Order: sequence, then structure tokens, then C-alpha cells
Amino acid sequence: MLLDALDWSVMAGYGVLAVTVGLLFARRAGSSTDEFFLGGRSLPWWLLGTSMVATTFSTDTPNLVTDLVRTGGVSSNWLWWAFVLTGMCTVFFYAKLWRRSGVLTDVGFYELRYSGRPAAFLRGFRAIYLGVFFNVMIMATVTLAAIKIGGVLLGASKYEVVLVAGAVTALYSITSGLWGVVVTDLLLFVIALGGAFAAAYFAVAHPAVGGLTALFDHPNVAGRLSLLPDFSDWRTAAAVFIVPVAVQWWSTWYPGAEPGGGGYVAQRMLAARDETHAVKATLWFTVAHYALRPWPWIIVALASLIVYPTLESLQLAFPHLDPSIVKDDLGYPAMLVFLPHGLLGLVAASLAAAYMSTVSTHLNWGASYVVDDVYRRFVRRDSEDAHYVLIGRLATAVLMILASIVTLWLENALQAFQLLLQIGAGTGLVFLLRWFWWRVNAWSELSAMVISFLVAVAFEVGGRTGRLDLDPTLELLIGVAVTTVGWITVTLVTQPADRATLQSFHDTIRPLGGGWKGADLRSGGAERAQASDSGELSAALLGWFLGCVTVYGALFGTGYALYGNIAMSSVCLAAAVAGAVGVARIFPRVGLR
Repeated sequence: MLLDALDWSVMAGYGVLAVTVGLLFARRAGSSTDEFFLGGRSLPWWLLGTSMVATTFSTDTPNLVTDLVRTGGVSSNWLWWAFVLTGMCTVFFYAKLWRRSGVLTDVGFYELRYSGRPAAFLRGFRAIYLGVFFNVMIMATVTLAAIKIGGVLLGASKYEVVLVAGAVTALYSITSGLWGVVVTDLLLFVIALGGAFAAAYFAVAHPAVGGLTALFDHPNVAGRLSLLPDFSDWRTAAAVFIVPVAVQWWSTWYPGAEPGGGGYVAQRMLAARDETHAVKATLWFTVAHYALRPWPWIIVALASLIVYPTLESLQLAFPHLDPSIVKDDLGYPAMLVFLPHGLLGLVAASLAAAYMSTVSTHLNWGASYVVDDVYRRFVRRDSEDAHYVLIGRLATAVLMILASIVTLWLENALQAFQLLLQIGAGTGLVFLLRWFWWRVNAWSELSAMVISFLVAVAFEVGGRTGRLDLDPTLELLIGVAVTTVGWITVTLVTQPADRATLQSFHDTIRPLGGGWKGADLRSGGAERAQASDSGELSAALLGWFLGCVTVYGALFGTGYALYGNIAMSSVCLAAAVAGAVGVARIFPRVGLR
């Protein structure tokens, strides 16, 4: 165990702070399901946006970045950098629509958009599929990272970490509700960001690294610094850049980067005070997630290539760890052992904060599906709110237990990342089009989910048995193609939602574009509405483009500045500033109310 009394004091202080916040909001959380799951729909944009950032700032994220950098270089981060396109699309096209819908959960959307038994079945099926199956997988990847960090810093076994971390986080989530989660997220974000910068500083200061310039000049690192892949190697370039930018961002459902928004991102938008707060919250989240945080993790990952150049060196340094979890993603927690006491406790607290932030969000979000979209919808419809809050708290405990069991099956962060991408491959387009094309129906979404899942299972089983061992990029493309052709075919051969449902949805949401013309719905002032839609659509498209320029400019400008390339850094940062100014000017024209 590396922590001393000072480190444990810092950790204890963090624990007391988190528990205190949870207790402060306990009574408010228990007053109604709207308060427990959506904070009474009264949350401001800056608190919601920071909460989303804190949720994605999990224990598995720096581990995943380290895995990518150690195995493929900095450019491998395009596997998740490509989701900037998804995030900005959600900001300018979908955030206001989610808030406009007024549903309690994003799967409650289904009976607003579709009709009849297929809509009800889809709502229940999707709630179990996402709220239980997918949600448990996500929490398991986060807990896996906690196991590796706990093994390095505390010398704890995976069973000890799962038991302690799971129990504490579940108890916190059961008590505090969404208000407690987001307020604590604000504090945890500051702690976690400070810990990440501290880890990067001391990684660079390590004697074997010898400073920032020496880090970038070291032979283990020098060939891994490019922000773009080597396009002469088309196989690698396609895997880490071409496919993510051209296909992955719109076609694949991934937690926190869902095409059109969804999951806990939709939950935060639904909890906003109004449409403007929903859009601003999602914008702040996208900027902070992709532009503010990656470089401290990347610096630590690069330094780990010098201190621990191979998996054998990692195993040698930590012989007590289970060999099955000694993978490249262990490089991040392995670098934390060089922090001085006190600061080591702070970084350990920051990682505990990151873990609690992410898992508590997923527990609250998953429980909202179980309660509102399964239990209240299909089991017991007319009970008091106190009863549903109790069921939500019980569901929270069960979800944590399931996630802990799945955790023991996983081995590394990249494995889980690729599995989640494959399961959601091809479903993204239906989530984008369902708002803007009247022909999409409940069978469209059901078929997309079932086909993508079956394809993912086939690849997973085939890979483990050696009968179908394909490159992950090829698997993703096949999954997208098969799923997309499948759900579009199902859409065209099945009936759309009934006219009354389509009319009600259109009147409530007011979607842009011409995708609803074939529905032949009533619309007052059609010419005036069409002119307004045209201007709003143009503003949204321009805002989307400028938002992406802002994020990528800031991300690359920071990277080039660290590399010492001041000319390229200046160009990128100037583009970021120009993009930000453009976004500020276009914002009043995107149709908020």
C-alpha cells in the first residue's frame, strides 16, 4: 500500500464532503420522481454541463486514453475525438427538441413519437436493454479501471475494490437523487481536473523522463506524437481516422456520445430550466470534454512508455496484480506511484471522485428507466411518488450488484470500448432520423437494436472460437452496413405511427426540414413556418460547423503548443477563437424559445 496517513486524511476529507452533499439533498430527492430523477427540471446550464463533463471524466477514461496512446500513438484518440461531430450535432439540432418533449426519460420519447403496442413494447424493451444491459456494461468498465487503480495504489484485490467502491457509491446514489449528483459533480470535476494536471506534472518530472522536451525526443515516444495517422498505412488510417470521422460518429450508439443525444446526456437536457439552458449545457459539455481534458492524460500515457515500456515491465513493477488485468491501460495508474504523499492522496481522491461521479449518474439514469418506463408503465401505474422513489432506490442497488459481477469478466478498457461500439453499430442513424423523418416507426428501432446486437454477438463468439476473427474496424463497418440496410428495409415494409400521434409529435416538437411533408399533417401558416425553418436550419448547420472548428482548434492548438510548434499552435488557436465568436453570434438564431 502506497498511501500514508496524510494521503488517507485527504481521502477521508473527500469522502466526508461527498456524503454530506448526499445527505443534504436526501429529503428533496425523496419528495417525487421528478425531483429524484430530474431535479425538478430546474437546473442551470453551467451545473448540468459540468455534471456531464464530470460523468465522462471517469476512472476508465484516462486508462482508455493510455491504452490508445501506448498501442497506437496520440492519433489513435481519433476513435473518440470523432465524437465531437456527434456532440455538436446534438447541441444545435437536438438539445432543444429533447427539452421541448417534456418526457421523464429519453425512452419515454417512444410513446410520444410512435403509437400502439409496438411503441409500448419498444419503450419497455429499450428501458431494459439500455437501463440494465448496456448500463451494467458501462459501469463494469468503470469499475474495472477502479480495480486497476486500487491494485496499484492500495494493493487491494479486485474483490475488495468491487465490494467497497460499489457499496459506497450505491449508498450515495440511493440517498441523494439527481440534485445531489450534479452538485457533487461540480466539486468532483474540480478535484478530478486538478488531479489529472498534477499527475501529468509529476510524470514529466520523473527522472527517467527528464522534462517535456526530453519526453517528446525520447525514442519510445518520438514516433507516436502525430495528431493525424500515417496515411501511407491505409489500414491504420482507416481504423483510427477515416472510419471514425466518416462513419462511426453518426452510425454508432456510444454512452455520452449518442447520435442525437440520449442516456444521461438526454437526462441532463430534460432537467434543464428551459431550451436555452439545455443547449448551453450540452455546448459546455462538448467543449470541456474534448478540448479541456485530453492532454494531461496523453502526457501521462507518453511518459509511461519510458518508465514502463512493455507489459512485462508493468508486471515486474506490480507482481501482486492478477496477470489477466496487466494490459497497456494499467500504464496510467502505474505512473501515479511517483506522486508525493498528500498529492498522492489528492489524486487518489480525484480518481475516487471520477468513479463516483460516473457510476452514480449511471445508477440514477438506469433506475429512472426501470421505474418510469418498466415498473410504472407496465406493473403498477397509479401509486404515490414515494413508492416509486423506493423502487428507484432498490433498482439502484440491484444495478450496482449486476455491474460488479460483470466487472470480473473484463480485462482492459479498449476491449470494453470496442465491444460497446460494436453492439451499437448501425443504430445511430435511426436515432438521428426519427425526429425529422415521419416514416420512421417503432419497428425501425426494434429491428436496428436486434440486428446490431446479433451481429455483435456473432463477432464476439466467432472471435473467441477462432471461426470469425476479423479486424475490429471491418467488424464495425459490417455491423453498420447490415444494421442500416436491415432497419431501413423494415421501415419501408411496415406501417408508420398513426396520424394522431404524428400530428401531436409534430405540434409539440416542431422538427425542421422537409422530412415530414409526406405525413400530410395540418400546419397553420405554412409559408411563414417554412421561411422560419429555412433560416433556423441554416443557423444550426453553421453553428455545428463553427462549434467543431472551436473544439478541434483548441485541442490541436494545445497539443502543438506542448510540442513546441508555436506557428501551428497559433493557427489552430486563432481558428478556435474565430469559431467561438461565430458560435456566440449564431446562437440567437437557432430557434430557441
